[in-house]
Amino acid sequence: MANALGAVDWEDLRRQARHLENEIDAKLVAFSKLGINSGSKLVNTDEVPLLDEEHVFENMASEIEALLAKLMSINERMSELQPNGAAMLHTMQRHKDILKDYKLEFNKIRNNFAARRDREDLLGSVRKEIDVSGLNRREMYMKENQHIQASDRLLNDQISIAVETREHLMTQRQTFKRIQTRLNDISNRFPAVNSLVQRINLRKRRDSLILGLIIGFCTFLMLLYAFH
Repeated sequence: MANALGAVDWEDLRRQARHLENEIDAKLVAFSKLGINSGSKLVNTDEVPLLDEEHVFENMASEIEALLAKLMSINERMSELQPNGAAMLHTMQRHKDILKDYKLEFNKIRNNFAARRDREDLLGSVRKEIDVSGLNRREMYMKENQHIQASDRLLNDQISIAVETREHLMTQRQTFKRIQTRLNDISNRFPAVNSLVQRINLRKRRDSLILGLIIGFCTFLMLLYAFH
């Protein structure tokens, strides 16, 4: 009777163990894919995903841990049974090895995810620092460019003033040259003008002298005629 009950318990535990192993195996496959996809989506920290993959990852990890705990409990109950031959002992060991492999795979996936998350967090912080430094550098370049443009405008204004001053001085110089030329022309013409004026004055004095002689002669004739 005890052997019959033990056989029933053994078969029931084996059935539960196989069911849990199949469920854990399927969840580990999905868990591994989720860890890879979540790690790749952590690269772009500017995008907000519709579903928090990290939260889903942790929930699935909790579910797998619970299933592993159940499987370990079943294996312990199987170990409490008296082995009925080498086949039963081999099956017990096989279930223990499967549980061990599942634990190793689970811890590997979770550790890889944690390491990938830490690496991406570090890269994200470095990227932000680079972006901030790049922004500060761009602002510095923009300010320097504005300063250079302002200096160029000031220099162009000074050059324009200098050009206008030069043109004004050249105009004044040409005006002075024309005035000097006219003065030279006038000075060159002065001897002829003086000579003409002198001739006019001589003619006026001569005409005055002749007119005076004529007037005197006429006066003399009038007096001579009056006294006769």
